[in-house]
Amino acid sequence: MPRVVLVHPQIPPNTGNIARTCAATATQLHLVGPLGFELSDRYLKRAGLDYWPHVNLHYHIDLDAFKIAQQKIGGRLIGFSVSGRVNYIRYKFQDDDWLLFGSETEGLPRTVLETCDDTIYIPMTQPNVRSLNLSVSVAVGLFEVRRQLGYLD
Repeated sequence: MPRVVLVHPQIPPNTGNIARTCAATATQLHLVGPLGFELSDRYLKRAGLDYWPHVNLHYHIDLDAFKIAQQKIGGRLIGFSVSGRVNYIRYKFQDDDWLLFGSETEGLPRTVLETCDDTIYIPMTQPNVRSLNLSVSVAVGLFEVRRQLGYLD
């Protein structure tokens, strides 16, 4: 099953909402530090409601620790970015993909994008909008992956 990875998330309610989505879909959530908040943050907990016991949460202190863990398991690194190469609808996802999303303010660092097996984007019609909300992007991407792989039944 694909995994969701948040690299340096900054806004607790976004991470809480993503955690709830991951709990609902039984998707692993990997947080890569440094984080812009403490894992005990009340806004993070409030956004995740009482679903936290159902979140398969993995915390990596930094990118190096994440890469070690990812390489042990294997799978492709798929970076979501406004500068991605392929439209997410046209991309062919695989069961062992790691779906990487960057912080709300910076997106994925260039150094991370360069290590991705591929980069994809979610198209937006309005050119004056820089990006979608992080929790919205994760939900859109994750549910497309689940649709393609037949996890919606």
